Amino acid sequence: MANRNEFLSSVRNALKIQEGDDLSAAERLLPPPLESVMPVIPAEELLERFEAELRELGCNAYRASSLSTLEEILRPIVDRAPACPVVLSRNSLLGQLQLAAMLDRWGKKVSTWPNGASEQPEAGTYRNDCFAADVGITGADFALAETGSLVLTSFTEGSQLASLAPPIHVVLYRRCQLRGSLEEVLQNLPVSRDPDRPSPARSVVFVTGTSRTADIEQILVRGVHGPREVHAILVEEACLAG
Repeated sequence: MANRNEFLSSVRNALKIQEGDDLSAAERLLPPPLESVMPVIPAEELLERFEAELRELGCNAYRASSLSTLEEILRPIVDRAPACPVVLSRNSLLGQLQLAAMLDRWGKKVSTWPNGASEQPEAGTYRNDCFAADVGITGADFALAETGSLVLTSFTEGSQLASLAPPIHVVLYRRCQLRGSLEEVLQNLPVSRDPDRPSPARSVVFVTGTSRTADIEQILVRGVHGPREVHAILVEEACLAG
């Protein structure tokens, strides 16, 4: 992404403006600074703003200050689908929390991303499990405060099917993943700017609320093309201690 000086240089070249000339004409072509269009969200307000936007979208926001609190939040959600498997993405946070073992203790059938798979699940088993599951649990790359969006890439998740196919999507994220603006997210996505080098992330998904449509008689219906429920759980560092 070109910075201000690079942009001005390209404008100078296009307008045949020499160094030292009046740049007022060129500078008028610059987009306004982001903060003049949308106020910057202070760092200490990112979480509150993200949760507020999330709830406006009809989603649920939680904070887990300990592993036991995380279990208290998570168990009622997965208990609503006792007979169906729970699918987990390959996000490393889920492994650090030993989520598969936790679900196993609760008597849940768990389907995890195949060991050794890069971005193509083995034999379609994981894909089939995603469509059969009632609950999909993933991590996230970023939590976008200005819109309440969760950003997931195939680089961290392996596949975003766990976030798209089951009717209930549970997302675990950390404070360090909070971002104020879309510009910040785009600047930090694991996408290669070099045409000769492939991007680590094959695909990126922005989850902004539940799946919804009003195609039929302008009646809002949730869960038609994806999850009807989204639960976002902040995992505090104390959950990972020890």
